[in-house]
Amino acid sequence: MIHPGNLSGADWRPGCSIEFLRQRAELLRQIREFFRARDVLEVETPLLSQAIGTDPQLAFFRTEFDFPPLRQAMYLQTSPEFAMKRLLAAGSGSIYQICKAFRNGEAGRFHNPEFTMLEWYRVGFCLADLMDECEALIGSLFAGIKALEPAQRFGYCSLFADYTRLNAAEFSPADYRAYAEASGLPEAVTVCGDDHATWLDFLFSHRIQPHLGIGRLCMVYGYPACQSSLARLNEHDPLITDRVELFIDGVELGNGFFELADPEEQNRRFDQELAARRQQKLPVALKDERLLAALRAGLPDCSGIAIGIDRLLMVLFGKPSIGDVVSFSINRA
Repeated sequence: MIHPGNLSGADWRPGCSIEFLRQRAELLRQIREFFRARDVLEVETPLLSQAIGTDPQLAFFRTEFDFPPLRQAMYLQTSPEFAMKRLLAAGSGSIYQICKAFRNGEAGRFHNPEFTMLEWYRVGFCLADLMDECEALIGSLFAGIKALEPAQRFGYCSLFADYTRLNAAEFSPADYRAYAEASGLPEAVTVCGDDHATWLDFLFSHRIQPHLGIGRLCMVYGYPACQSSLARLNEHDPLITDRVELFIDGVELGNGFFELADPEEQNRRFDQELAARRQQKLPVALKDERLLAALRAGLPDCSGIAIGIDRLLMVLFGKPSIGDVVSFSINRA
């Protein structure tokens, strides 16, 4: 991070060229045209809200609304998901949004604390329908710029077993530790402890993800239940959920679900995540009671996904860093 008192002469300039900003604007125009042609409504929801996601994997920004005598904690949203689901429960029909989202504690080649997200929800879509639409969208955006091989789809558990010979759905701490040590990843034992979800994240990101989607879109679906706070359990196998992630050239681009609509199950998962936060001594989060009220009112069957626009631009134009595709990254903000 550059201290404001130590700026060089060029620090006021954007990190990417003005010509690239035109390419970025063109991509956003194409996305809006894609959804307009499919009669999906563009919406806007608050970036600053009174509640925040409870997922212990996500760090958030907290601030205060100072309006005497009111003084209230507010949170920059890590995703517009909860507010968009409230719109769905209110009868909006299929919707999409292009907005800023915020994640604390992340900065680097693939991370900027403030980033641009495309998120959309399709009423009446199952997860397979959503995957079809993702393939269509990615194909349309890459056409004429970068050729892609035909898309691939893999079930998470079979993919995990192919690379590690471990059972992703049922946790065996001894087997996971033995694999990590034999694979030259002894630090995993300390980093992951006895947390199944953390083990899966660690091993997947180190041993599997770099090989996914080389020159093509790769969609991995059917994640273990411990990794999906907001997805439905699969109706044929309760050990997995209807969740999908997208990858191109080893870069994770998106995360989607066949959305959980059961308010009591959602509340139970929130409580589990809050307990995990307390155990890990993470900042306190407030579960979104308005989302739970919306689920009690009735969320229509729908699937939704969020795609990181900045990472998509990196992959599309072969840029090595997220700082090369935004006007001002955190170091120049």
